[in-house]
Amino acid sequence: MAIAPGVATSTDSNPIEDEGAQINAPGLNYFVFALFFIFGGITSLNDVILPKLKELFTLNYTQAMLIQFCFFTAYLVIGIPGAQLVKRIGYMRGAVVGLLTMMAGCLLFIPASQTATYGLFLFALFVLASGVVVVQVVTNPLISLLGPQKTVHSRLTFAQAFNSLGTTIFPRVGSTLILGGLAGVTAAELSGAELDAYRTAESQAIVNTYIGLAIALAVIAAVVWSFRNRLQGEKHEQSSLSGGFALLKRPRFGYGALCIFLYVGAEVAIGSLIVNYLMQEGVMGLEEQAAGKMIAYYWGGALVGRLIGSGLLRVFSPGLILATVAAGAITLLAISTNTTGATSGYCLLAIGLMNSIMFPTIFSLACEKLGTKAADGSGIINIAIFGGAVIPLFTGMLADASGSLATAMILPAICYAIIAGFGIFARNPA
Repeated sequence: MAIAPGVATSTDSNPIEDEGAQINAPGLNYFVFALFFIFGGITSLNDVILPKLKELFTLNYTQAMLIQFCFFTAYLVIGIPGAQLVKRIGYMRGAVVGLLTMMAGCLLFIPASQTATYGLFLFALFVLASGVVVVQVVTNPLISLLGPQKTVHSRLTFAQAFNSLGTTIFPRVGSTLILGGLAGVTAAELSGAELDAYRTAESQAIVNTYIGLAIALAVIAAVVWSFRNRLQGEKHEQSSLSGGFALLKRPRFGYGALCIFLYVGAEVAIGSLIVNYLMQEGVMGLEEQAAGKMIAYYWGGALVGRLIGSGLLRVFSPGLILATVAAGAITLLAISTNTTGATSGYCLLAIGLMNSIMFPTIFSLACEKLGTKAADGSGIINIAIFGGAVIPLFTGMLADASGSLATAMILPAICYAIIAGFGIFARNPA
């Protein structure tokens, strides 16, 4: 994909702005790190819920991927309204609204379990994700503004490490609490009232987990609310709904938004299929709960990579590092899908290490010099996260059509190839 970098001139309809003013809020970055941790962990729990609901409701891969579709569709629906809300009420109050919405989504798992209705689980996930979107609209630009522009790539990557910490811990705990079934019983063997009772009983583990999360979210929302007036120098440029989309005319931002779409899609598609992939006899032949615990290695790799990457990004070109890790992900996919046993399984899990710096690096490269339009840019980026709904769904369709999870991994590989191109394109500062 060849796109020539644009140079801002006096006739440029979307000139690159000067660096936005740094926000003075000592210590606030620690609360932002906590927000990264909580929404990262909650998002990664989808990888645990998906195989659980796939078994309970006897779903194929396409139907099971509706879990990710409904969750990530919230980014498409809520992205721009979320940005407008944050601009109207401010970063901290916006974070509170997002946290309370997440809490409401967690509580909706109660009626979903009691009625044993797959559609209600999907709706609960959509509401939960709507809150995540609002929180993410706050955190990405805010961490960029809580320090000098010259270290924004490193700072955002370091903040994303807390996101990865959540994605590492939550699946490990969630697989213990949620995965596994009644001894010797599966949904496929039951029908009628017995099936409904089984689904209600087994989904109660999901409910208990999310009730605990709802309580934690209420506490965090109260803490954030108590600091709602901490920001000094917070400014937002008011614009129409089309203001954010106008940023897509900038080649750097438009290409970056596309890569966010593809990256999140590839990351979620792989994460969603890890359990089923590792359960295959030709790979590692693990039981469901054991395979679920392995998800932590996928997200743990992202955590380690972000900690290392936050240092490397201070020394080397962020664009070239992005291109390098994208090529690494393609290589690992090729090895995993063409080998068997532990080699196949661990190569797939190691892609998490390659994923590590992708989101924050793509985000910061795309949003360089947006200045007071940072919230608009973050809103568009959050819409682009809709790729987490589309790419996994098509990956599931490809798996069903081909009968092979290895064949389905071709789609994430294509996504990484395009991302490598963006790294080369954006290797120089805006």
